[in-house]
Amino acid sequence: MAGLLLRRAGGIAVTLLVTSFLVFGSVHLAPGDPASFLLGGRSASPAAVAAIKEQYHLNDPFLVQYAKWIGGVVTGDFGKSAQFRQDVAGLVMARLPTTLWLIGYAALLIVIGGLALGAVAALRRGTVDRLVLVGTGIATATPSFVAAIGLISLFSVQLGWFPAFGNGSGFGDRVHHLTLPAAALALTFVGLLARVTRTAMLEELGREHVEVARSRGVPGPDVVRRHVLRNALGPISTVTGTVVAGLLVATSIVETAFGLSGVGQLLVSSVTVKDFPVVQAVSLLVVLAFVTANLVVDLLHPLIDPRLTRPKGGTA
Repeated sequence: MAGLLLRRAGGIAVTLLVTSFLVFGSVHLAPGDPASFLLGGRSASPAAVAAIKEQYHLNDPFLVQYAKWIGGVVTGDFGKSAQFRQDVAGLVMARLPTTLWLIGYAALLIVIGGLALGAVAALRRGTVDRLVLVGTGIATATPSFVAAIGLISLFSVQLGWFPAFGNGSGFGDRVHHLTLPAAALALTFVGLLARVTRTAMLEELGREHVEVARSRGVPGPDVVRRHVLRNALGPISTVTGTVVAGLLVATSIVETAFGLSGVGQLLVSSVTVKDFPVVQAVSLLVVLAFVTANLVVDLLHPLIDPRLTRPKGGTA
């Protein structure tokens, strides 16, 4: 386990370093003069333009600019936002709680809904299975912004059950405000996880040891819990980890639709006005979420299936 952690930590460091270079380079390859973006299109005197270039090191060679930026990132200094005139780290951290609340709520809906629908479809072949497949197919094909519009129209405008905008304050009020955004964010991924769960459980249901357990008179629920669901959790956990990490990217659409002041909405507004430091910081945060989720899944796999820890040629 210690060796795995060291190898994965090294892999994460290399991934973040390469990604940081690509993010920094791609942002600076955008057409136009970075100084004009930083000035917001306003006309400025040559002295003001020179001051902007000096502040953001735009006169330095590209590699020197990257070295200075990544050096600041290592120490927690992501630069200053050109749009908000604030430190990027503080700006992102102030909006991160709302995004984490939204992701956590949506992840809970995804895990509960995806596992339940997938298990029902696998165990109830026939009409129920076909209904679940049709429903999850529609859910998977529905974009988040379409789901957001539909949920707002029905549950906010017509029924008035949930607010359409705002973050809320306090646990209960925040849950109330984030219910519709979390549902819109989770809808597509619920369908995806349900289909993966169904496929994994159907594969396990056809295995020989499951038939043996049934022939020995083991109760059906015990067969499903011990021999089917447990062995199917490998691919399910892998997809779940990737999905939860991907929610950080998907929040941009949902947060904008529901007027939430989160990291996703910050990314959208920063891309619009070419706020390079914020775009770079949020992009690195997304990559960090993906590699962390993959690490957690790798560490959980041996706990889910102890067979993965046995040496080759070992006995059971």
